[in-house]
Amino acid sequence: MAEIIQRDGTWAFDGTTVRITPGLHRSVSLFRQTYGEIAVPLEAVSGIVYEPERRRGRLRIRLREGADPLLQATGGRLPEGADPYRLTVDLDRSGVAEYVAEEIRHALLLDEIPQAPATAYLLPGPPVPVSVRSSDGTVSYDGAQVRIDWADTSERVKRATGPRIIAVADLVGVEWLPNSGYEDGFLRFVTRETVFAKLPPEKDPYTLDLWGSARRDLLTALVAAAVTARLPHPSARDGGERADRPPAVAGVPPPADHHDVLLRRLRELGELYRDGVLTDEEFAMTKSAVLRGFS
Repeated sequence: MAEIIQRDGTWAFDGTTVRITPGLHRSVSLFRQTYGEIAVPLEAVSGIVYEPERRRGRLRIRLREGADPLLQATGGRLPEGADPYRLTVDLDRSGVAEYVAEEIRHALLLDEIPQAPATAYLLPGPPVPVSVRSSDGTVSYDGAQVRIDWADTSERVKRATGPRIIAVADLVGVEWLPNSGYEDGFLRFVTRETVFAKLPPEKDPYTLDLWGSARRDLLTALVAAAVTARLPHPSARDGGERADRPPAVAGVPPPADHHDVLLRRLRELGELYRDGVLTDEEFAMTKSAVLRGFS
């Protein structure tokens, strides 16, 4: 057993699994503490490195592309402090960190772990059910459907539609961008009908606009990862896209159906406008965004 215990967390390697446990100190990010312990199978690892610095060092583990639904959902956009595959190491423990890294590297060579992208998720992602309250509302996922309950501060167009319930069978993807504290983020659920027309996050009833507490909004990545883990793996998608149309996504209707989807979206907007939910300016802006998405 190779193990290193730090205030930032504990990494333990038993020859087959790297068990990553976040520390309980207040300096450890809320995201990592909420995610909890992660068991990384050796076959998901592509490499590990210890980076010594002046005051402290960092132990970093790299995973194979496509192995982890969390990394797939966040696209490498997790803030440094929220990255669960990074451990801050005190200088007096640098020898232990080097030993742990060497043990994992040796096992990778011995077991001849491939470096090629994984063709299936090798980590399970966050457990379900999972529920997160963000600045735009509360998003919940139970393994079968996503539910969004809007906050009082959400845009009127969202609150007017009521709670949004999306079956996993209707989803083709999840898009996530963190709220950096300087720039808003979003959590978008892409369905068969919305894949070709994306409204601005503040107007889209399938998207949470993340503009409040960056620390709290970051937890929406847990929902993004949990949903991603239960969608078809990216390697299963058809790679034969044509240059003159949006990328093909498994289960998405062909472009010939766009006209019907466009008309349906415009009718929905027209009803909201006639009911007084949307102002003239809001209706014009939202309609323009829909048309741009189908152009």
